[in-house]
Amino acid sequence: MLNQLKQLNPSLNFFDIFDKSFLQYGRIITEYDFGAALEIMKSKSIPPEGNVYIPSDDDLTSTDLCNNISQSFYGNMPLQAGYCNGRNQKLGALEYHKGSEIDVAVNEFVLLLGDIRNIHNNQFSTLNVKAFYVPKGTACELYGTTLHFSPCRVTDDGFKSIIILPKGTNLPLSNTSVPKCDEDKLLWMQNKWLIVHADSQHANLGAHVGIIGENIEVNYK
Repeated sequence: MLNQLKQLNPSLNFFDIFDKSFLQYGRIITEYDFGAALEIMKSKSIPPEGNVYIPSDDDLTSTDLCNNISQSFYGNMPLQAGYCNGRNQKLGALEYHKGSEIDVAVNEFVLLLGDIRNIHNNQFSTLNVKAFYVPKGTACELYGTTLHFSPCRVTDDGFKSIIILPKGTNLPLSNTSVPKCDEDKLLWMQNKWLIVHADSQHANLGAHVGIIGENIEVNYK
């Protein structure tokens, strides 16, 4: 699959998630058993169009897995476990959180990643984006400095992913204040700083347009 993706996307820097180049963005997680969570995801459908994102799903959050991750990975901090399922193929936007995110590939997909240290004056060039192929069943940590957004599908069926984050992330802001610095202008939801491409739905909703370059599309066939 990786070689096929490279051939179909010659302008993209394409890597396997196990390649050493991923170490800038995160790490592979092998110390937890995600079997029960993967079983739960069999009942979570992929929409016929677009994506569905559920920040916190009771079935996932109530598992022993999430209790163990809360105690160990997040150092006894509360977490939320949800999912993102869909048919996305484009970059569209990039976000980051103040705290790591865990992504689990229920089926295979591609992550488009960047580094917040390449944001300058609230602008980010797509020349700095790297694409990582994530095989089915792989769990990975994305560091707080890693720009990411929706997975991209690599099959006609779409993708399924489990998303684990500090509790409250991606929920609506309870209040807003006058920006004190450039970063404040990117705050979009709780613990979610967002920068978007002009050719994206979030741009129409008023999110900060700062992604410069093409709106990358991942071709898989």
